Formats: sequence, structure tokens, C-alpha cells
Amino acid sequence: MKTLTLILLVLPFCIFSQNMDNEKLDTIYTTVSDSIQGNPGAWQFFVKEIPLMCITDTNHNRMRIISPIADSNSLSDELIKAALVANFHTALDVKYAVSDGVLWSVFIHPLKELSENQVKDAVSQVYYAHINFGTTFASTALTFPGRINSRDDDVEKKKEQPKFKKL
Repeated sequence: MKTLTLILLVLPFCIFSQNMDNEKLDTIYTTVSDSIQGNPGAWQFFVKEIPLMCITDTNHNRMRIISPIADSNSLSDELIKAALVANFHTALDVKYAVSDGVLWSVFIHPLKELSENQVKDAVSQVYYAHINFGTTFASTALTFPGRINSRDDDVEKKKEQPKFKKL
């Protein structure tokens, strides 16, 4: 019984003691990017020629990884609607968002609670949401809940009119 009590007391500290910080993020971004610039708390880096940025607020335990995709004013209503549907089904941990006239792929999370693997996965998802905008709108191969995309359609046709199968 004493062992079980000790495990129950210690386990939450093991699970939630990730303590991600700007120094760790800097190391991660340096290893996963092709090039990087900026200062701890405000980085711009490239992954396969796609620009990504990370901004942290250590006082409020927040961070976001973002990638600019397009001028939001140039997007059709169908593409905007498709992005909103993707936020539910295929964007997973990232979302499509509009701010200051730009469409972004965005990952937002509490900073300290992140693990190294979660940060790497977040970079990957922001990257893939960026490059898949207008086609599959996917940030990973996984879809939720079990959504099936038609991959036989021509990519250009999908960009003009996103198609989604009814559930």
C-alpha cells in the first residue's frame, strides 16, 4: 500500500515536469530546420523552403509555431470553408487561422508542458498543413474521425473546388 501511495504521489510530477523552455526549443529548432535566425522566444526558420516562426511568452507559459500560407483576401469562400472543415477533420493539432490578412497554419500550446517529441511533431504538422492547404488540408496521415480523402482527384481540381466525402 505504501508503494502504491508513493507512486500516485510521484507520478504526476513525472508526467507534467517536461519544463520546456526557450533554450530547449532553440536546440530543437536548430536540429530540425534547414536554417534558423532570431533570438530565444522569437525564431524564424525554414523546413524544406517553407518558412515557420515560433513565438513564446514565458511569463504566460504560452507558445505558438506558425507558418504563413497565403493572402487571406485572395482566397475563395470555398477554400476558407474547406480550411474550417479541415480544422475539425484533418488539421489535428494545428489549425488554419487568419490574422492581419494572412492565412496561417498554427500550433498553439502551453510551453512548459511540451515534450521534445511534441515540439518536433508540432513543427511537422505546421509544415504539412502549410504544404497540403488546397489539396488534402492534412497535417498528418491521420484523420479524425476516420475520415477518408479521395486521393484520385487531380490536385489542381482540388485547389479550385475542395471536395469532401459525406460522413
